[in-house]
Amino acid sequence: MPTNRIAEGIAFGDCGDASREKPLIIFCEECGRKHEIRCPQGCGHEALLACDSCEETLKVPDTAAAIAAPAEAPIRLMIVDDSRLIRTVVRQMFDADEQVRVVGEAADGREALQLLPEVAPDVITLDIKMPEMDGLSTLKHIMIKRPTPTVMISALTRDGATETFDALRFGAIDFMPKPSQREAASLEDQKRRIKRKVKLAAGIKMDNVRLLRTRPPNGGAPAIAIERCVVLGASEGGYGALLKIIPQLDPAWPAAYLAVLYAAEAHLAAFVNYLDANSSLRVRRAADGMPLEAGTCYLASGREYVTAVQDGERTGLRVHPSPFPGRRGAINMLMLSLSEVMGARTVAVVLTGKDADGAEGAAEIARIGGEVLIQDPQTCLFKEMALSALRLCRSGRSLNDSEIAPAIKTLFNNQHR
Repeated sequence: MPTNRIAEGIAFGDCGDASREKPLIIFCEECGRKHEIRCPQGCGHEALLACDSCEETLKVPDTAAAIAAPAEAPIRLMIVDDSRLIRTVVRQMFDADEQVRVVGEAADGREALQLLPEVAPDVITLDIKMPEMDGLSTLKHIMIKRPTPTVMISALTRDGATETFDALRFGAIDFMPKPSQREAASLEDQKRRIKRKVKLAAGIKMDNVRLLRTRPPNGGAPAIAIERCVVLGASEGGYGALLKIIPQLDPAWPAAYLAVLYAAEAHLAAFVNYLDANSSLRVRRAADGMPLEAGTCYLASGREYVTAVQDGERTGLRVHPSPFPGRRGAINMLMLSLSEVMGARTVAVVLTGKDADGAEGAAEIARIGGEVLIQDPQTCLFKEMALSALRLCRSGRSLNDSEIAPAIKTLFNNQHR
């Protein structure tokens, strides 16, 4: 976990008696958690604090030796899995964790739905394969009756299974494999990631989730000229956001769509197939030399650089491995490239993710007159990309992920009035 990074903060008041009444507000750049820091007696030096959500080190600038406001109530967790062993393993992860309290366990979906109003969890971990009522059916009921941040923990997630993407489309926040000695990562590392994911999920603002209808597959609409290019960038937590956007896009709109997602290659290929089967748009894996066509979404990995090139009246894609292994920048690269080729006809969409990739590209698109849409950080699993974009791009509109496709539609409606 990165340490010693300065959190972005906004100070209210000076040190002394006034500052004890008006707190310093610090947002953790790693997870977006808000902290209220109050200055005790004395001032004049920095203080280091641990984020009470993700344990990131927060550096409090130029105040008194600061102390955190009283801790919030523990996160209430409900565990749903038909395996007694997995329930025990997950419960024991949090036995010594003061930030999380397990308030309920269920062996199947029916039992979980009965417990839901009684234990009122802040977060749910949910298996997919269960008797009586499976995880997908359970998830639909949860999102209708009491929308609650839900992390899928299932053996199916290892293979990028269709059920995993169904769960994300139905409102799950993210997915994780079940803890297992067969995984490449150590068991302790797997547990650490699950704990962190649960804490991050607790900070997400949930809307009433509308189960997104699957549009009929595109039956080969006539070719139309591209009037806009929409480029979407996402990393961690991005599957769910893209599933709320891409299936809702209309192939009749005169646009081509390009999406960059930081994801494992095996999952990315499965995700392309899933989106293509559940969208009216054609969804294709971006490949070198592909021509851009309206009504098509091209999905690329964050581990490769994709650029747009103009060849006469035709725009095509160039795809090549990232020249900087381990470094980010694929989203910025594509946005900057499209800004040169399409100019103000480019729309940038920055979604959930770590680091600041996409912020520079979105700011350039805004500068030349293009549109910028940014996922509301409160709805992001990882908030840093959205927060960075909002800081650099003051004209960007902050929207829930479910509001982004309608906002794109509005752009076309306004253009043709």
